[in-house]
Amino acid sequence: MKLNKGFITHDDGSEKLLVSTGASKFSGLVRSNETAGFIIGCLEKDTTEAEIVAKMLKKYDGPKEAMERDVKNIIAQLRKIGAIDD
Repeated sequence: MKLNKGFITHDDGSEKLLVSTGASKFSGLVRSNETAGFIIGCLEKDTTEAEIVAKMLKKYDGPKEAMERDVKNIIAQLRKIGAIDD
C-alpha cells in the first residue's frame, strides 16, 4: 500500500501536511502530529503495516502494541478519505 497520487505531502517544520490535489473525492488538508507524519512519510513508498511498525520501533521508544494500534488507526483514517492505494 502507498499514498494515492491524488495527494501530496509537505513538511511544515513541526507537522506533516497531506494535501489533496483535487484528483480525489476528498478536498482539503490533513494536518498531522509527529507520529502520524512519520506514518504518512512511510506511505510515500510502497509498504506494509508491519514494515511501518518495524520502522517506528527503531525510531521511537514505546510498546509495540501501541505502535501497531496507532498505525492501524492512521491508515484507517487515510483510507476513509481515499488517500491510500492498496
